[in-house]
Amino acid sequence: MTEAPKHVQGLAEQRAKARAERDFSAADILRQEIEDAGWVVRDSGDRFELAPKPPFKVWPKVESIPASEDGEPRGEGSDVTEDAAGGRRANDRPEDDQAGAHPERGRPEGVADQVEEHVGTENMVASQVLWDSSLATSRMDQAISAAATAQEHDETPSATVTVGLLVDGHPADLRKCLDALISHTDAKILALDLGDIDGAGTVLHELAERHPERVAAWHVAETPHWRGGSAGWGASRNKLLELDDREIHVAMETSTILDGDALTPLTAALRGDVVAAGWKGVDPDDDGHNWHEAGPGQVRALLGYLIAVRREEALKAGGFPAEARYYRNADLEFSLALPGRVVVPEGELPVHQERHHAYHDVDPGYRDRESRRTYDRVLGLLRSV
Repeated sequence: MTEAPKHVQGLAEQRAKARAERDFSAADILRQEIEDAGWVVRDSGDRFELAPKPPFKVWPKVESIPASEDGEPRGEGSDVTEDAAGGRRANDRPEDDQAGAHPERGRPEGVADQVEEHVGTENMVASQVLWDSSLATSRMDQAISAAATAQEHDETPSATVTVGLLVDGHPADLRKCLDALISHTDAKILALDLGDIDGAGTVLHELAERHPERVAAWHVAETPHWRGGSAGWGASRNKLLELDDREIHVAMETSTILDGDALTPLTAALRGDVVAAGWKGVDPDDDGHNWHEAGPGQVRALLGYLIAVRREEALKAGGFPAEARYYRNADLEFSLALPGRVVVPEGELPVHQERHHAYHDVDPGYRDRESRRTYDRVLGLLRSV
């Protein structure tokens, strides 16, 4: 990477000092001076790095992105100007990184890698056997394909939904995920780039310019908490929910790849008191510490790889858990808080998952600590029912 000029490095050091002294007004001014010089500063804990200013607008933090007054998402190519005096100053503060100090306790176990990622490792071998056998029988016994299921329902066309994506690096995954969404659906895509890690924000910008009618892109300098930054998973997901203006919001991960139109069967399932439908469902065991694969039909919770939810109902429930800095178990918390039934539709959805970097490539100590913090709240929700 090209090294920033000495005067820009000096400005960044002054800004770091201002932030440490909580002089956020001065930090805002210095950030703008850095940008005027053609550079952006990205914070990672108590460190920072400088990068050449990209050809797209970069907001300081997730919280500094303004809500649209008319409910319309505003992304690439918009004429929105940054509120340097208000929003940015309020959001240039270091994240309060309180480590979870909860005692170790049994975590809910899964029946597949997808479930295990959320809930622990103690019973992984037995769980994997259960997962493999259940897939080999129950899934094969389902004679109705996703396409046939869609034909039997009065579907909600995918053009009426928005897919929300968090971009935390891994540009190849992002490209594959977006290409599949554009090829197989008519859905609007609203993507939030956290820090342009590994050039993923630049890839998003290219795709948004190539498909301006489909892709709305937002970029922030803030990097994800699970990659050493301060942007929390719940707060980032809630920003996407806030920026959306459609009836159905689909939370999807960039490691999830559509092999066909998997959105129509999900949206078709949102009938009556059903508020959310997802690709993977789970139910808790009686002790609340172990979870197993569930569905099709009503389930207690949905895994966050692919979930369609009625946006207004999600907002009424408070959105995604704002305290969750990491995804793991936060989808369980989100599902349990929704005011209605959550389901897995009949039939095999045309979708697969590639390497889930947010689990496999995250420091195990961080992963376990943040998972415990969130699961304490999940237990509280289970006990309150």
